[in-house]
Amino acid sequence: MPPSYEPLPSNDSEQDITQPQARTPQKSGKRLNLLFIILGFLVSAFVFYKAGQWSVSPLPSATSGESLSVPTEDVKENESVSDENNGTTTSSIDQTMPGKYSVGYFVNWGIYGRKYPPSSIPVQDLTHILYAFANINPSSGEVSLSDLWADQDIHYPGDSWNDAGTNLYGNFKAIYLLKKANRHLKLLLSIGGWTYSPSFHPVVVSPSLRAKFVESAVKLLEDYGLDGLDVDYEYPQNDAQAQGYVDLLRELREALDRHATNKRADYRFLLTIAAPCGPDNYNKLRIREMDQYLDLWNMMAYDFAGSWDPVANHQANLHPSPTTALSVSQCISYYLSSGVAPSKLIIGMPLYGRSFLQTEGPGTPFNGIGQGSWEAGVYDYRALPLPGSHLMQDDKAKASWSYDYQKKEMISYDSENVGQWKGEWIKKMGLGGSMFWELSGDKGGPERQDMEGGHGKDVQPGQSLVKVVKEAMGGLEMGQQNWLKYEQSRFDNLRNGME
Repeated sequence: MPPSYEPLPSNDSEQDITQPQARTPQKSGKRLNLLFIILGFLVSAFVFYKAGQWSVSPLPSATSGESLSVPTEDVKENESVSDENNGTTTSSIDQTMPGKYSVGYFVNWGIYGRKYPPSSIPVQDLTHILYAFANINPSSGEVSLSDLWADQDIHYPGDSWNDAGTNLYGNFKAIYLLKKANRHLKLLLSIGGWTYSPSFHPVVVSPSLRAKFVESAVKLLEDYGLDGLDVDYEYPQNDAQAQGYVDLLRELREALDRHATNKRADYRFLLTIAAPCGPDNYNKLRIREMDQYLDLWNMMAYDFAGSWDPVANHQANLHPSPTTALSVSQCISYYLSSGVAPSKLIIGMPLYGRSFLQTEGPGTPFNGIGQGSWEAGVYDYRALPLPGSHLMQDDKAKASWSYDYQKKEMISYDSENVGQWKGEWIKKMGLGGSMFWELSGDKGGPERQDMEGGHGKDVQPGQSLVKVVKEAMGGLEMGQQNWLKYEQSRFDNLRNGME
């Protein structure tokens, strides 16, 4: 690789080495000489061991067919562990603690060009589905679905065209049937997202608009068979909006609890948010006040770098590196220090990569971005690494990228190795689990029939990243059942449980 890829000593290798313990000097000269020989041998072994550890290492080419070994860290049960980059200390998970959450965004536009219907959702690898996105009317505060054809109308195989009454079809019926067959699986409606978030600004600061937001959101929960609501507000711009965000979450929590009481449901409908990992945004939040109303914080731990930056860089590195101070561990450290329980923090991971053209790699200038899979500069994980590229990783930052020497294109994305590292880190730090944006970008699953092929779309060999992380975390929480009774829904078949 070019000089910018000069290998550095790995922090992990330093932690993995067990230092020789000091011994009491012996009176015998022979024993003393033997001790020096042993110590000399251990020091030599340590030096040679360190010499073989590199923080930046090229992996076999994606086209070589060679398997990749994944470095792992041994963590003993009930042992206190210290994260090397953020200084936080937590107890490692023991076998009596519940499993992890695995949260995946399902986007309603994925059923079109991406050919990703609900039947493709890997239900065995998930605990929660975040359905993206509902819109907000900035004038009235009302929350509404963004694509009625996809959400409630499209007929999938097995749906009748002759049912009497007003009935639910589309993605929400299909996912309800998945919930019936997989009682651990929960569905939340995600409200907002990057495109719709500006509509939050006038709503959160107005009590009357917030009231309409809450009323309409809870009505959608009952009408469409949801287990909760997810608020994706990107992002409050001032303290008035930050306070309004707290008020909105409080009013949603109260309304969800009131709805459960009115239904005589012994069930806690969930309230979660998509939370920022950039200091410019999370420093504005009133995290301690928000936390009391939230079940989970879905951390958007990606997009640390992109086309908006002056240099190419890692977009989702676990730890800081010489080229970037932003990292997942730094972000999580801030939320922990703000009072959020580790078990409520869900680490987001990208099922996509960001492209940088005409670059020497991380920390160096670039000129332009690649074609992408569906938008310029962004490639689905399932299409990576692109043919002709070589997979690289930084063992210190826990980051990976592909590099095409001819095109000089770097694509920052989470490889299987990084997925395993992050899953193990989630387990070690006692965090709640993982989250993925978004499921159609993953590998595995049914063949995408009739999907357009070509550069950036053709699937490449490899495992599902959702599955890799699930296994590295040590298993999922499967005992908390979803809710299936929606007797106040406006749809006849949902009121009847799709019998």
